[in-house]
Amino acid sequence: MKDSVNIAVIGTGYVGLVSGACFSEMGHRVICVDNDENKIKMLKKNRMPIYEEGLEELVKKNVKAGRLFFTTSIKEAMHYDGIRTEAVFIAVGTPPRDDGSADLSAVEKVTAEVAENMSDYTVIVEKSTVPVETCLWIEKTMRRYNKKNIPFDVCSNPEFLKEGVAINDFLKPDRVVVGVSSERAEKLMRRIYKPLSKYPLLVCDVKSAELIKHASNSFLSTKISFINAVANLCEKTGANVELVAKGMGLDKRIGPDFLKAGIGFGGFCFPKDLEAFYWLSKQKGYDFEMLKEVKRINEEQKMWVVKKVESELWNLNGKVVSILGLAFKPKTDDMRFAPSIDIINSLVSKGTKIKAYDPVAMDNAKKIFGNKIYFAKNPYDCVKDSDCVCLVTEWDEFKKIDFKKVFKMVKHPVMIDGRNLYNPKEMRDIGFTYISVGRP
Repeated sequence: MKDSVNIAVIGTGYVGLVSGACFSEMGHRVICVDNDENKIKMLKKNRMPIYEEGLEELVKKNVKAGRLFFTTSIKEAMHYDGIRTEAVFIAVGTPPRDDGSADLSAVEKVTAEVAENMSDYTVIVEKSTVPVETCLWIEKTMRRYNKKNIPFDVCSNPEFLKEGVAINDFLKPDRVVVGVSSERAEKLMRRIYKPLSKYPLLVCDVKSAELIKHASNSFLSTKISFINAVANLCEKTGANVELVAKGMGLDKRIGPDFLKAGIGFGGFCFPKDLEAFYWLSKQKGYDFEMLKEVKRINEEQKMWVVKKVESELWNLNGKVVSILGLAFKPKTDDMRFAPSIDIINSLVSKGTKIKAYDPVAMDNAKKIFGNKIYFAKNPYDCVKDSDCVCLVTEWDEFKKIDFKKVFKMVKHPVMIDGRNLYNPKEMRDIGFTYISVGRP
C-alpha cells in the first residue's frame, strides 16, 4: 500500500492484539511486542492467547501476507528487519490500584525503552486507557531517556472496542479520536487511518482525547446503572422494564443502546475507567459524586441473583445452584470483574453447591475458582439435579436450550434469568418458577 506506515504495537492484550491485527488488515506493516515470551510463542504458532471472535483468522491472514510480525524485544521492533518504525502504539496494561487510580508503571517502562531505541522522528501513540495528562508524563519520560535528542511527538488515540465485536468496532468505528500536538504528527496519524476515511475522524488536542475515553465509558456505565435502578422500581410497581426502556430509547436524545436491564456491567474497561475517572476528578478538586452512585448501583445489582435465589430456596446450605455463563459478556473468555465471580463467591459462602458452565471461559474461570465449584461439560450436565438454574451470561448457545428437557432434569424447576433472555410466558407454560429482571 502506497501510504502504508511501519507500526509497532507494544502489548498484545485485547487492545494491542486487535489493534495490531486490524492495522495490518488496513495494509500497514505491524510489529506486535510483548514481554510475555509464552504469548509471543503462541502467536508465532498462530495460536491466540485470548478469545475474540474472528481474531485468529485475521492474525493468520496478515501473518501469511507478510504484514504482521511478533517479537519480545522493543529494540528489535524499532528496526525490524532493518526497517525503521514510524509510529509506536503503547497498549500495555494499566490495572487499577486500591485507591482507584491507574497503575502506569508499564507505560513508563516501555516509553523509556522506546526513547532509547529511536533512530529518527517517531510518533508515540498512547492507546491504553489512561487518565488525562498521561501523555505529558510520556513526553517527559521520552525527553529524559532520549539522549540523542531525536525528534518525536506524543499522541493520544483512545480505543472504543467492545469485547466480542472488537474487530468490527476497529474497522467500522463510530469515530476515531486522535489527540495531537503538531501538524507533523497529525499528518502521520491521518496516513495511518486513511483506510477508514469514510468514518468520522476527530482530531483534537491531546488532553481532550484522553478525557473522551473516560467520559464515554463512564456515561455508558451510567446508562446501565440507570436502567437497572429503573428495573428495581419496575419490580416494586409491576411495570415492565423492557417496555419502559423501549419507550425511553425511541427518544433520539436518549437512544436504545445500553438500556438493557440485567445484573450489572463487568469486564476490565467500565469498572476500571469509572474508578479512574472519579479518582481523577478528586485529584483535580471536583467531586464527581454521581460516579460513586453508578458504581454502588452496579455492585448491588450483581447481588440481585443471590437475593432471588434466597427468596426461592430459603436456606441455601447444601442446595445445588446451576450457573449458566461465567464470562462478563458473551463472545469473550474474559473473566475480569465478571459479575459471576461475586455471585458465585456469595452463594458458596452461604453453603451452596455450584455447578457452572460457559462455552469459552471455563479455563479462565478454573484459575479463579479452582475446585470450589463443579465445572460442567455442557448446559444439560450443568442443570442436572439442580435446585435452581441462574442465567448469568447471555450466550447464543443458551437460547437453544431445550427447557422441556431441562424441566425433567432439575430437582426443582426454578429459573432466575439475570439477562432477560427468555420469554416469561413460555418458561411458565413449561412449568418453571421464572424470575427475570424488572419484568412482571
